[in-house]
Amino acid sequence: MNKIISYKNNKVSIIGIGKLGLPFALLLERNGYDVLGNDIIEQYIRSLNDKSFKSNEPYVSKLLIQSKRFQATTNIKKTINHSDIIFLFLATPSLSDGRYDHQQIDNVISQIINIGKQKKQKYLIISCTVMPGFSDSIKERLKKLGYIISYNPEFIAQGNIVDDLQNPDIVLIGEGSTEAGEIIFNIYKNILLNKPSVHRMSPKEAEITKISLNCYLTTKIAFANMIGDIAIRSGCDENKILSAIGSGTRIGRKFLHYGYGFGGPCLPRDNRALSAFASDVNIDALISMASDRANIKHLDNQVEEFIKINDNQKEVIINDPSYRSGTNIIEESQQLAFAVKIANKGYKVKIKGSTSLLNEIRILYKDLFVYELS
Repeated sequence: MNKIISYKNNKVSIIGIGKLGLPFALLLERNGYDVLGNDIIEQYIRSLNDKSFKSNEPYVSKLLIQSKRFQATTNIKKTINHSDIIFLFLATPSLSDGRYDHQQIDNVISQIINIGKQKKQKYLIISCTVMPGFSDSIKERLKKLGYIISYNPEFIAQGNIVDDLQNPDIVLIGEGSTEAGEIIFNIYKNILLNKPSVHRMSPKEAEITKISLNCYLTTKIAFANMIGDIAIRSGCDENKILSAIGSGTRIGRKFLHYGYGFGGPCLPRDNRALSAFASDVNIDALISMASDRANIKHLDNQVEEFIKINDNQKEVIINDPSYRSGTNIIEESQQLAFAVKIANKGYKVKIKGSTSLLNEIRILYKDLFVYELS
């Protein structure tokens, strides 16, 4: 693939080089960019610069070892001065009302304001999930300091980040200007291995699109599990029914399978965030709210069916109850929630998995389970 670095220089700065920011930075470096990453933990920065850092994410450690034009720093001014193109990959955890907590981004923006007005145009690209309208609020805060604000989220799953970054279904560009959109698009052309659908729009439109896409997935998963529960209670084969439904071209087979409900660090919170934003514009996001409730009810149905079939079986083995196989992420894992429910019903539950996964679960649930390395 011919590299298409077409901007006036090949330097990129990335603020937030964690689970997503680091793979993105290293892919840029591998494809010809001079990348400076920024984070706040000195020990972590040292481990990146001396290449001793080991990642559980596939390919990341290898990319780090092979890198020649990637460096990391805690100095925000140095990061800003390194390049005219600056990506933000910062955590936006959920608040109790379902909205995203933008505190980490706000803290960085405050530091950028303190650095002052730029002599040259800077392109600041927010790549973490935020509430719709947030990018526009940053535009207002930085409008006199020489920054164009864009929104460019990723669609990835932990445990497959490098592949997902190179082979996305879509590229979503909420461009702060036409030139900013071209810069972002050209950066993607340098790392893509496929030809995804590319959508350029305003930052706010892209913010709504990001969470709406994931909300549609939650709806489809919740629908599939609801139909499966109905089929099982009716004495029918849920897989035959869902296979037939998914064969319709208007529907499709993806995410239309019976199993555990949706979980993990993205789908549930995007669903709730859309409901919260909808309420801000006086819309009741009834479908999103129903998907959330259906997901909870489906877990109850699974437990009821399990007890009905396994009333005399008191020992149960649960393999790898992370939200996604091969990771140690248990955030809103429906597999783990199932294990907790049946353990509380009196079953002896043995959890099998990696050391890191078992340690995560043991911290939260102590002796509720029996633990065994797989």
